[in-house]
Amino acid sequence: MSIIIEDLNHVYMPNTPFESLALKDINWDIQDGEFWGLIGHTGSGKSTLIQHLNGLLKPSSGRIIIDGVDIHGKGVKMKNIRQKVGLVFQYPEHQLFEETVERDVAFGPRNMGLSEKEVTNRVKEALESVGMRYSQIKDKSPFELSGGQMRRVAIAGVLAMKPSVLILDEPTAGLDPRGRDEILDEIVQLRKQRKITVILVSHSMEDIAKLVDKLAVMHQGQMVRTGTPKEIFRDYKGLTQIGLGIPQITELMLKLRERGKNVPADILTVEEAKAELLNHIRRKGNA
Repeated sequence: MSIIIEDLNHVYMPNTPFESLALKDINWDIQDGEFWGLIGHTGSGKSTLIQHLNGLLKPSSGRIIIDGVDIHGKGVKMKNIRQKVGLVFQYPEHQLFEETVERDVAFGPRNMGLSEKEVTNRVKEALESVGMRYSQIKDKSPFELSGGQMRRVAIAGVLAMKPSVLILDEPTAGLDPRGRDEILDEIVQLRKQRKITVILVSHSMEDIAKLVDKLAVMHQGQMVRTGTPKEIFRDYKGLTQIGLGIPQITELMLKLRERGKNVPADILTVEEAKAELLNHIRRKGNA
């Protein structure tokens, strides 16, 4: 499913003393099956932008086109758009409310008017997609679970709607390292299994560098850069100027270059760095 954003602007509280321009002239082309990262300093407009993608916010001007349809066009049912574009907010477990895990995950599909058999199938599939066994977890209260488990249940509630696009706003916020890694691994597997489009909003440059195919950078309500992670992080000085960092391993390689080591500057992961450093050692040994 493709998403095209054209000249998007959003103004909070227009025509009041508190008027604030949150988004300015956003243009973004997201093709079916792509894995995008969205980064930017706090207040840069990331959350405002993603809430436009399933109609939670309406543009002050500009258009959002999903599969060739202007989502704010005449006759378009927003309910259908939200079934296609799933949005997982930061700390989604705060939105859990049912007595059991099964009922919570089933809430969305049941409201779609599906048969109970189909609802149950979707709940099972969604829970298993996030690494939880339906038979073991279905009758438990979501509020008895650990933080990481609650996060998975909340994500399963969105997946049970079978969206074609999955947007995650800081999905690992507040989790311990193990819980963080498990959530990220499950997102990667989900994309492979369902071949869905994924947009990941994150402050972790390491996670972004490791996972996404393309990257968009927000600053003061504008989308200032798009490209591959290597292209974006290569401009480390530009990122620093707008309050963003680069992956720690990239920073290490840059410092090695400053000390005269012949290593690439666009290394993004520990695995890449290990391979390059071994090559560097071999080259020196053969010199």
